[in-house]
Amino acid sequence: MREITYLEAVREAMSQVMRENEDVYLMGEDIGVYGGAFGVTRGMIEEFGPERIRNTPISEAAIAGAAVGSAMTGMRPIIELQFSDFITIAMDQLVNQAAKNRYMFGGKGKVPMVVRTPAGSGTGAAAQHSQSLEAWMVHVPGLKVVQPSTAYDAKGLLRAAIEDDNPVIFYEHKLCYRTKGHVPEEPYTIPLGKADIKREGTDVTIVATAIMVHKALAAAVELEKEGISVEIVDPRTLVPLDEETIIQSVKKTGRLVVVHEAVKRGGIGGEIASLVAESEAFDYLDAPIKRLGGKPVPIPYNPILEKAAIPQEADIIQAVKETLNRV
Repeated sequence: MREITYLEAVREAMSQVMRENEDVYLMGEDIGVYGGAFGVTRGMIEEFGPERIRNTPISEAAIAGAAVGSAMTGMRPIIELQFSDFITIAMDQLVNQAAKNRYMFGGKGKVPMVVRTPAGSGTGAAAQHSQSLEAWMVHVPGLKVVQPSTAYDAKGLLRAAIEDDNPVIFYEHKLCYRTKGHVPEEPYTIPLGKADIKREGTDVTIVATAIMVHKALAAAVELEKEGISVEIVDPRTLVPLDEETIIQSVKKTGRLVVVHEAVKRGGIGGEIASLVAESEAFDYLDAPIKRLGGKPVPIPYNPILEKAAIPQEADIIQAVKETLNRV
């Protein structure tokens, strides 16, 4: 099977759906000739034209508001917000309109829209362009939240998001864009709400999201050299969350480490830890649950401080050893 980048997988998913369905179109800042802030939509305007690859003013509120209106009247918009930090400017449109309208109209109205947005740190983009705010979106009933870590997952999940009749927030980690993976050329979907076990193991479960999946996999290789077997669960979608896969993995290993880049306080890690503590998996735990997350500071511009603000491979190794009393 061919290998392509995560970025190319996202572009391919959109292009394939747009060839099949004329109701699908893109909106965003500089997504036309420029190809978007990270080049994801490069070349698409040449194929689909400016009517379907629509450059917008610099107003996330306007972009999201237009998407809600067009989705409710039969279109399937995909909007690109240049950085996930800017979702804050569109909060009313997303939280009070997109997320609520289907419920408020008794299910008679649909809001089939996708918000694509690059998230996370690691590029030196500093405090206003490097945040991970997915827990905000998880807290809002009516929104689905997707966070793929691989090229294969990105293509399949994005197609599922576009086909969904509900608003979906689709987080693309900036550091994942250049990673490569095996991706089929033909269209396929990955159901929202189905986790993936990226690595099987017996001693400890790591539930990791986005770029932390890659760091957890690297940590697992090092831990294996010391005879520690790590199972890595990638939720892939935070809403809906595949609770059963997480619970069964913890029942098997008896230990849980949750790691995400977002600030630890109020992050999705707390939700996953509570899920396990409230389930039958609690009786299988042989050690307290460990949570790793970003420090409660704005993301620094300085690369050394930026790295120190979020979990790294060494932190994951340390946390696993602590759960096994091997420190």
